[in-house]
Amino acid sequence: MKLLEERIQQDGIIKGGNVLKVDSFLNHQMDIDLFVEMGKELKRLFADCPINKILTIEASGIGIACIVAQQFHVPVVFAKKAQSINIDGEVYSTKIQSFTHGKIYDVIVSKKYISSQDHILIIDDFLANGCALNGLIDLVQSAGATVEGIGIAIEKGFQKGGELIRAKGVRLESLAIVDSMDESTGTIEFRHRA
Repeated sequence: MKLLEERIQQDGIIKGGNVLKVDSFLNHQMDIDLFVEMGKELKRLFADCPINKILTIEASGIGIACIVAQQFHVPVVFAKKAQSINIDGEVYSTKIQSFTHGKIYDVIVSKKYISSQDHILIIDDFLANGCALNGLIDLVQSAGATVEGIGIAIEKGFQKGGELIRAKGVRLESLAIVDSMDESTGTIEFRHRA
């Protein structure tokens, strides 16, 4: 998605440890006009799927997931990283290691919101090592629901996550795939697909 790539080139900041900061438009301050265009593109990419729910993980995936859900006219369910007193009843649970935070989270979704009849599109802002996505896939499978696909804003193609998810046979569509980035020169190279 050219528009997203241009925005990453313009406003993305490369930090040590393979970190790409895009918090000025994607995951702290959110450019809703850009999100709308990303939502339209993800709707186009998954238009052939019988999606009836969007699943994401708190917190930075929620904004994009809501815009995508608006395109599909379906609800968003977000996996919570901590048990709260607001969640009553039984939950699906998995462990997820965060690349950005270097922590392991117990992630939960109430059994009230995912069932075996659901056809789910998983949405997230970033794909690095694939730990969050593997956890979300696990939650969906625990419910007996169907993962129709995964939509990602930015995939770090030089890390293993995309390869691992695709090897599972899950349809994965990333709007921008960063093949390399160099902190010393500030350059970012994208993978261009046919």
